[in-house]
Amino acid sequence: VELVESGGGLVQAGDSLRLSCTASGRAANGRTFETWDMAWFRQAPGKEREFVAGITSGGVADYADSVKGRFTISRDNARNTVYLQMNSLKPDDTAVYICTNRAGYWGRGTQVTVSS
Repeated sequence: VELVESGGGLVQAGDSLRLSCTASGRAANGRTFETWDMAWFRQAPGKEREFVAGITSGGVADYADSVKGRFTISRDNARNTVYLQMNSLKPDDTAVYICTNRAGYWGRGTQVTVSS
């Protein structure tokens, strides 16, 4: 399984970004993307990795309190891709954003930097 994130960048506070995470391959148990629960985590310098948003295989989403109302997670099973739409970005959102299938597979991350 390979998870590849994209869409990060340098933006100003208040701007928006959409991150993508595209999956390829089949897990060791034979399951494929459409059966996976997916999630985004983030890690800022010197901080622990933290949960941002998740979406089940059935499309039910949940969010960290810090991003509720600003971020939206979605998935396109036909494209094996999960998205994270990030609006009203704040400097505190600066981090490497990493996607996971919540079954042990992680991407390498994409950097998001929000300037004030």
